[in-house]
Amino acid sequence: MRKLIAAINMTLDGFCDHTAGIADDEIHEHFNEILRNAGTFLYGRITYQLMESYWPSLVKKPSGNKPNDEFAVLIDNVPKIVFSRTLKSVSWKNSELKKEILKEDILELKQSRNGGMESRSKSSVGSGGMDSRSQGPADNGGNKNIYVGSPSLIVALTQLDLIDEYHIVVQPFILGSGLTLFKNIRDKINLKLLKTKTFGCGAIALDYERIKK
Repeated sequence: MRKLIAAINMTLDGFCDHTAGIADDEIHEHFNEILRNAGTFLYGRITYQLMESYWPSLVKKPSGNKPNDEFAVLIDNVPKIVFSRTLKSVSWKNSELKKEILKEDILELKQSRNGGMESRSKSSVGSGGMDSRSQGPADNGGNKNIYVGSPSLIVALTQLDLIDEYHIVVQPFILGSGLTLFKNIRDKINLKLLKTKTFGCGAIALDYERIKK
């Protein structure tokens, strides 16, 4: 079974803001390595729209910055599943839209070798670069792990007891306000530290495994 891993930047005071963090070459290369090992990436609407508004254009017109340009190609090619009740469709390459977060769907995805979900449920709609019969993207995820990179989706999947590991990059500043990553988590979750990594900018990556009950 594939692992479901939460991978996200967070400030020292626990806030998530994709536009406020440090994104130097070293940080980008760290997330590039995550993308190389990703079979599927899960997003909520806000994070998806933020990513989709920038990275596809960089694929068409590279910046000349190698880590940035590599990230653009990697995120463009990875199968993406977007959870949103308001979006009507998604057009980014290798994207699939789901209307509901269903535990059985995520468990099926973890067991599947496809990058996308089976679309037998009514909650699935057509999408960019995906087969409408739900065979997943042509460049499927194989046995590679599933990653989730949206704060609200990380919380929802945590509440469903579905996340296996948390890969958090703690940014070296205090933001003071914003979206708190674990705001709505009510029950204690025990974690085992797997590894750490420090960056020249002062950020630190913390990889934790959830200790199963």
